[in-house]
This record gives sequence, structure tokens and C-alpha cells, in this order.
Amino acid sequence: MEPTNYSLKQQSDSKIFWGEMSPCDHLVHIYEEDEIFLDMLAGFVAGGIHANESVIVVASQTHLNALSNLLESFYIKPHLLKAVDRYIPLNAEDALSKFMVNNWPDKKLFEKFVGDVLAKARKNNRKVRVFGEMVAVLWTQGLKDATIRLEQLWDDYCKAQGVCVFCAYPKKGFTDGIHNSIMDICNLHSHVVATTATI
Repeated sequence: MEPTNYSLKQQSDSKIFWGEMSPCDHLVHIYEEDEIFLDMLAGFVAGGIHANESVIVVASQTHLNALSNLLESFYIKPHLLKAVDRYIPLNAEDALSKFMVNNWPDKKLFEKFVGDVLAKARKNNRKVRVFGEMVAVLWTQGLKDATIRLEQLWDDYCKAQGVCVFCAYPKKGFTDGIHNSIMDICNLHSHVVATTATI
């Protein structure tokens, strides 16, 4: 089944879209500019917080720092939400070290890692949404088969656990056979999210 394409052109589109995420949705965004990507990620996180969900963000430290500043501009206090496990930011490379074995994602270690984090996020029976940049790290390192395997593990897990997962890749990471490579990644997701302006 081909993924559904969504284009978010303005802030109102974004608020409605991120506020109505369904469990088991597995979305991907391939971006050229960090600023647009970070605005989209902030919308994803804010949508979860406003829906009284918990949000797990596994990203580069640079993106985590920038996201924290953006959330503050949305009148969201990340440090207060972290204290009650409503917002759980994790460094992507540190997270990968928990389950990668010989440059390959170990299924049991992956499920333990994600399960432990989800247990914290699900306090008080909250729904959970997850952003993951670990796949982009592997893809940029040239570990394409490992990336696809990790996407498959995420997809299986989010369907089994009723968790919405959002992934993002920088377009500059697609160097060889760019069109086919992008299609390979998009076909691993239920929705492809595009934007023509910041949210």
C-alpha cells in the first residue's frame, strides 16, 4: 500500500493535522532546510502536549536544543514536562548505542529500549507519540539496510503498541539514486508529510 501524502501549507493546517494523529500512524518527512523541519517537529510535539499525550523525541543534540527553544516560544515549558515524563528528549546516537550490534539493530534490545521509555511515557494511561531521528543517523552513515530494518522494527512496534511514530531525513543524505532511495524510504511509512512554509 502506497503512503498517503500530506502537505501542510499554513499554521492552521498544521495544528489540525498534528492534533488529530491516529495511533499506529507512521509518518516521514524529507527536508532540505533545518528551520522548516524544526518548525514541523515543534508542531508535532506541541500537538501531542495539547492533546494531553506524552511525547518522546529521539534526535541529534543540536535538534534537541533548537526544539527546546522553539517549544518555549509556543509557551510550552520542556523542563516542567520532563519532570513528569510528558516530554522525554533522548540523544539519537546514545539511543542507537542501546540496541545496535555490529551495525545492525538487534530486535530484542530495540524492544527493550523502546519498551522502557514507553513505560515512563505511559504513566496515567496517556497516549504516546514518538519522533525518531535514529534512522536518519544510520542512513547518513551509509547503513541503508540497517536503516530499513530499523524502520521495519518501528513500524511493527507502533502497530502492536498503538503508538504514532514520526521520522525525518535530511534530503542531503540521499546521494546515490536519490529518487529511488527516497521512494524506498517513503514506502516504509503510512504517510509522507510535506510543507511549503514554516508552521
